[in-house]
Amino acid sequence: MSIKSILRSTLYQTEKLAQRLRFASQPAGLPILLGISFPKSGTHLLDQILLGFSNVAPYAKRVHSFYAEYEGESGRKRNPEQAIAWLDSLRPRDVASAHLFARPEAVRRVCSPKFAPYFIFRDPRDVVVSHVFYVTDMEARHVHHNYYQSLPDFDARLKVSILGRPDSEAEFPDIAGRFAPYLDWLNQPEVLTIHFEDLIHDRAATLTRIMDHLLSRIPLHSTRELILDSLESSINPKKSPTFRSGKTGEWKKHFTEEHKKIFKDVAGDLLVRLGYEQNNDW
Repeated sequence: MSIKSILRSTLYQTEKLAQRLRFASQPAGLPILLGISFPKSGTHLLDQILLGFSNVAPYAKRVHSFYAEYEGESGRKRNPEQAIAWLDSLRPRDVASAHLFARPEAVRRVCSPKFAPYFIFRDPRDVVVSHVFYVTDMEARHVHHNYYQSLPDFDARLKVSILGRPDSEAEFPDIAGRFAPYLDWLNQPEVLTIHFEDLIHDRAATLTRIMDHLLSRIPLHSTRELILDSLESSINPKKSPTFRSGKTGEWKKHFTEEHKKIFKDVAGDLLVRLGYEQNNDW
């Protein structure tokens, strides 16, 4: 471990101790707050909200660590054992964030009393649009950045974000294939599922659900009003490097009839399963 990592870890543990002393009257056995997200679906927004609990309980004031199933720069897929090791490294009162597949072993750990898990996702049509902007303009170190830059226009890039790159050495499936490893989180009653859109259009009710999900596991010695105010005040889109506009339904501005067709061809009933459409007639 590098000196920088040791210092960061020491600072984090010191802050956690200070929080424990600050909220000495609060319950000691608090579960880990785990924000699971599908990429480009409000990861940083959920992180900010979960960190809002640190204003009313002895939770960490910063995210302990972030885990992703793919390495950002190389695109290399991590093995399942790495995900389990990461989950096992977390401790009570940590706040952690992950693009985490719902593999059986991960599900068993996350759906235990040790965790208070949340899963946020977004309309896959908006996801693919956001992905184009992110890979092309915002993350020059991304494994697909140079390829996206080489494409002639936004339409061509959007097709790739929908269809994936089956010929690429770095695994990049189509949009349905990218969602598939996450879908089993929807089947776990221990995991609170959150539509990104609800945090934009029905924030008060959604924050209440987020609060109640934790309170159903352990009581906090704070009023509901104070907890909700803490969660709301923790939201700061300017501190999210990938939060572009906070708008929903942006796909309608970018999808041509051809994009709609290829999306329907590869996605199947994905939009229906996620609750965004009643059928494939959109």
